[in-house]
Amino acid sequence: MAKHSFAKSLKIQIRVIGALLMREVLTRYGRHNLGFLWLFLEPLLFTVGIVVLWSVTKLHSGSVNIIAFAITGYSYVLMWRNIGGRLAGAVQPNLALMYHRNVRIIDVYWSRILLEIAGITISFVLLFTLFVTLQLIDPPADIFLMIGAWLLLALFTASLGFVVGVMSEISEVFDKIWHTFTYLFLPFSGAFFFVDTLPTHLQKYVLYVPPIHAIEMLRHGYFGNIIRTHEQPMYLFTVSIVLLLLGLIGVSWLNKKVIPE
Repeated sequence: MAKHSFAKSLKIQIRVIGALLMREVLTRYGRHNLGFLWLFLEPLLFTVGIVVLWSVTKLHSGSVNIIAFAITGYSYVLMWRNIGGRLAGAVQPNLALMYHRNVRIIDVYWSRILLEIAGITISFVLLFTLFVTLQLIDPPADIFLMIGAWLLLALFTASLGFVVGVMSEISEVFDKIWHTFTYLFLPFSGAFFFVDTLPTHLQKYVLYVPPIHAIEMLRHGYFGNIIRTHEQPMYLFTVSIVLLLLGLIGVSWLNKKVIPE
């Protein structure tokens, strides 16, 4: 009986998240000409801009392909920046939906997380496929390592997103600080450098930043042994699980605070 009840509840929640997901798609992209295509065009334009800038200014040298470097960096930034941004302040616009018995805050969060991950993953795959087909970059050295890095990055950003979402509902000040922080953190995120190129005394401090392990692992999967990377997947996984537990506790508390009985 318990198993049947759990399966039925799970089926209902999957339907709810699916409906919210479609609502998000229509709300976000339904009224715009470019719509979903912009998720592909934005990183493409950024990549072209970085390649042109580095080629003209000679900021880049060595055996690392700058196109692949730019694609991995920008897609990585989109993942951790966008998900937190989408979950910040997500409850109030959807508060009316909470009157439905089966709709909860976690469903709203999951719908936004899944849409963002799907969109960024599609743009990442399409960009790599395009440039590999045009023979501007080589195929990845280890596609499975890249997939593992991408899954870990998705887990971390989803977990972080829950925490950001809850904190933004508790404090409007946090919401504003978070958006500012994402821009200030960009130069230190690992998107535009390899850890190995930093001075040795700085490397150990930089590696305390969890998402840096994801981009190091992602680039290890693409470039292979051309570069030396310093990823620690278990550290990233552990931090992600801790953040996820904190986020779920926060969502549970938020449910009791804002959802009408």
